[in-house]
Amino acid sequence: MSALDINDFIQQNRALAEQVETYRGYWESDKHWRPRRDFILRNINDYPSQAMDQLLSLSMVWANNVFLGCRYSAQLLDKVKEMAEGVEVEDAPVFKTRDEIMKQQKAR
Repeated sequence: MSALDINDFIQQNRALAEQVETYRGYWESDKHWRPRRDFILRNINDYPSQAMDQLLSLSMVWANNVFLGCRYSAQLLDKVKEMAEGVEVEDAPVFKTRDEIMKQQKAR
């Protein structure tokens, strides 16, 4: 789903979109919430209401990896990256490992 498709989905599914808005954490900026909301909306039809906690957890794993650089198992990251295909993230931070930082410092 493109950004336009997400907006169409929201317009056609107002009650569902309003329900998804209740999942926003008070700490989430618009910059973080919009992509996570899109992640949820893109995958909501694959998760019945009794599995909503699982979808919300996967959305947090994805957001934590993208915005905070948190690491998870390769299998889990592959799953959430696949689920996030097409989600647009503006100004995502770039993270470096300790080894990359050390290598860069030695090169100076």
